[in-house]
Amino acid sequence: MNAWPILAWARTPVAPVGGALAHCQPHALAAPLVARLLQQAGLAPAAVDAVVLGNALGAGGNPARVLALAAGLDERTSAITLDSQCCAGLDAITHACGLLALGQAEVVIAGGAEAWSRAPLRLHRPMQPGEEAVAYEQPPFTPWPGRDPDMLQAAAAGAARLGLPRSAQDAWAVDSHARALASRGGLMNEIVPIAGLHQDAYPRSLNLTRVARMPVVAHAAADGMDCSLSTVAVSPRADGAALLLLATPAACARLGLRPRAHWCGAVSLGGAPESPMLCAIDAARAAEQQSGWRLQNLDALELHDAFAAQGLEFCSALGLQQAAINRGGGGLARGHPIGASGAIALVRVLAQLAGQAGAAGRALRGMACIAGAGGLGAATWVSGEW
Repeated sequence: MNAWPILAWARTPVAPVGGALAHCQPHALAAPLVARLLQQAGLAPAAVDAVVLGNALGAGGNPARVLALAAGLDERTSAITLDSQCCAGLDAITHACGLLALGQAEVVIAGGAEAWSRAPLRLHRPMQPGEEAVAYEQPPFTPWPGRDPDMLQAAAAGAARLGLPRSAQDAWAVDSHARALASRGGLMNEIVPIAGLHQDAYPRSLNLTRVARMPVVAHAAADGMDCSLSTVAVSPRADGAALLLLATPAACARLGLRPRAHWCGAVSLGGAPESPMLCAIDAARAAEQQSGWRLQNLDALELHDAFAAQGLEFCSALGLQQAAINRGGGGLARGHPIGASGAIALVRVLAQLAGQAGAAGRALRGMACIAGAGGLGAATWVSGEW
């Protein structure tokens, strides 16, 4: 697989639904990122050939096209919106590299943007005259209702099946928030402030005593063990965006551009719809095999942990120390802007590699992993050569 130059990356802060970013549409979240990427690379807007954007809650339309126009890109710029739910941000970047490989573009902006606070209300159209429309929250992700569980219930069932007690989940959450708070200063280089917000809004100081008193959002038990999911063991609904600027080697040579890293490969696969959170494990294993990179030896490894139980099982199944992933706190402490979460995880990887570059004196390697509703998994691996 070809390695495609990455010229720049950036993300917004992440804020829970109804918070500081609640009035921003997807294009309003992502347009300042486009400006930052072009500024960092020293490129004019006319140089961008395509925008590929992951988005899960826009309910139609083409947010990528709206973004391209709002960001001042040339009207000839092609725009593709991709929806693979939680995997959309990573998958959009993979598809952007496909455009580069096919010769359909030389410079591409890709990632994800999700304005959950502004997501349209969803209604099932009446089947018969006189019937009322029926509101719904989650669309179907399989054709079989019996294999299409609510996400919270699927995570709780998984925690019980795997024997993951609430106490361990809560401890994971406390540690994730602590890491996020400790890393706030270092995150400023990757974040573009928006709507007066300069940092991720959700991370907070927690302790196990306080967390043990927090409400349960999904009950589960196994052999007398409480495996329920508490409030802090679930990544909150959130708004946010993250984008990368990629180009072909030929474009870099012609335009005098210096890559900051390289996209080296990706996998996207499916698994059991009943156990969506485990698909990130399958993706990581496939990525390890295809890349030839051992997960234990990576310089940065990010999992968007939508649930604490997911993070615990990811480490257990792959033989990883918990300290080896999400060193700046994961999605559990940030929040979950669905279509952007994978791209945010990859920005976190790239920022970590850049931060280690001065002392490493060698090529650095990192990977971002995520699972999605309906039983999907995605992983992307990148290298940094400074």
